Amino acid sequence: MRSTRTLGPTERRRDSAAPIRGHGAGAFDGNGVGFDAQASVGRRLSDFIVSEGLVSAEHLAPALAEQKKTGERLADLVVRLGLLSEAAIVSAQSQHYRIPAVPFPDEVPSDLLRLVPSVIARKHEVIPIGRSAGALTLAMVDPTNLAALDDVAFRTGMRVFPVISLPSRIREAIDGAYADIKNGLASALTEAEAEASAAADADTRDRVDPNQLRASAEHLPVVRLVNSILLEAVQRGASDIHLEPGEHAVHVRYRLDGVLQDVMNPAKRLEPALVSRVKIMANLDIAERRLPQDGRITFRDGARDIDFRVSIIPALFGESVVLRLLDRTSLRLDLTQLGFDGWSLEQFQKAIRSPHGLILVTGPTGSGKSTTLYSALQAVNSADIHILTLEDPVEYNLPRVNQVQVKDEIGLTFAAALRSFLRHDPDVILVGEMRDLETAQIANRAALTGHLVLSTLHTNDAVSTVARLLDMGIPSFLLASSLRLVVAQRLLRKICVECREPQEIDAGSLTPYAAIPTGGRVTVFAGRGCAVCNHTGLKGRIAIYEVMPVTNEIKDLIVRGARPVEICKAARDQGMRTLREAGLAKVLEGVTTLEEVLRVTTE
Repeated sequence: MRSTRTLGPTERRRDSAAPIRGHGAGAFDGNGVGFDAQASVGRRLSDFIVSEGLVSAEHLAPALAEQKKTGERLADLVVRLGLLSEAAIVSAQSQHYRIPAVPFPDEVPSDLLRLVPSVIARKHEVIPIGRSAGALTLAMVDPTNLAALDDVAFRTGMRVFPVISLPSRIREAIDGAYADIKNGLASALTEAEAEASAAADADTRDRVDPNQLRASAEHLPVVRLVNSILLEAVQRGASDIHLEPGEHAVHVRYRLDGVLQDVMNPAKRLEPALVSRVKIMANLDIAERRLPQDGRITFRDGARDIDFRVSIIPALFGESVVLRLLDRTSLRLDLTQLGFDGWSLEQFQKAIRSPHGLILVTGPTGSGKSTTLYSALQAVNSADIHILTLEDPVEYNLPRVNQVQVKDEIGLTFAAALRSFLRHDPDVILVGEMRDLETAQIANRAALTGHLVLSTLHTNDAVSTVARLLDMGIPSFLLASSLRLVVAQRLLRKICVECREPQEIDAGSLTPYAAIPTGGRVTVFAGRGCAVCNHTGLKGRIAIYEVMPVTNEIKDLIVRGARPVEICKAARDQGMRTLREAGLAKVLEGVTTLEEVLRVTTE
């Protein structure tokens, strides 16, 4: 009996040699992806076209030869070469794969479009056209694209029912429909500005009373504008939203793959209403505009909840608002997928399996430290381990982990809570950040008394972490006894996989940046820019790591008060790669570009 299995993306041929397999009409597989009926098995689409007499084997041969050269889909080729019409090839695919062919609707509701982000729609050439009973009807250009079905099912949390329609209509609809969503943000801004009250002008903002602020914040145009700003940020994959008050306007920016990008500049008279709307959503005091405030918003997007961590501070021209997006569904707690090289991963895994000691992860804000620490906790989390975390704020909920939120206003500080932790029978303790000497001393003491302690510091590299702790007041002999491993990390933007192109360069051009043994010419990659990456050539991020195990030799250097350069030399002799060297390795692997490495690392 012939076995069936789900093929990986690299196994799918462009002439669709392996058709989608279903489980009967209306059935769904384990991933929530639906198929209409038992699909045809064995023959390729090209064989089906010939056997049905749609195109002779002689006339189809040039198309198959062209396909081998270009990798273009056979369905697109036969239309481009004039062998079949669009309608005829759609009908043939429908019969061959047993997937319904449907007329494309005149209009797709905006609530359906929001279920599938434009980046996924454009990447896979798919668009949702219907929904009922927890199932999503998805019009597809390529019905054999299982990756598209998986992406949409994961993104929406719904069962996906694929159908085929005219490719030209699907592509036209994607361009028009998602442009309308983008234009919806602009129209929301226009509507809000038109309805903004002159009483909220910059010159009178200090005289606006709370009742007036609340009333303006609850006007439908303002509500719609703020919701559009949040939704657009989620759809574009932003990590932060900035609402920054200027002298004459409010500047809205998104941080995309670590880089801030301008989005819009609403009129200054909208500032009080916008800020007040955010405060209302975060349950903050709308009347308090002189002191910083922090809060949290939960925003529903399709089938998932997105948390926004809200920070508001008073600035020269008004209140500055930053919202950090915390998407639980995007968190992948797998150490092997974070970007560690083999040696660094081995050292890190060895350290987190230790029964006691201090492990520190360092880097600037937004460098992925929390993800690394959460992944470490996930790796050691088991029924026989008691894990306590102390965070400000708690970003993601972890199963079987006791997570505590710092509350300075009631005296629940890092130091105070950490003292209580030591009486709570922990095996592993995560301290969100070592902010002061008292916290560092208690954490160090815990690491010396049979606990594994993980924490973060803001330092530039692994070696300077030692100097920072000594400067905070930790005695060198205690630090040498407790410190087990230091990790410095950064996030690099990755080359867009949809538009990456190879380039040959002289290996010697890399040697000024790191001592990587290369010779002659090497192949690197760069993105030419496409719709998926917003024409930047870069999409997504990956971490690079500088991992310094604290060996006996390094312990001796710490006790003797050695200079950082001596500690760095000893660490490199024992296998440590600097951040710059780790970044250059990613360049040679084709993951990122030299310019991106130089942007985030220094010598």
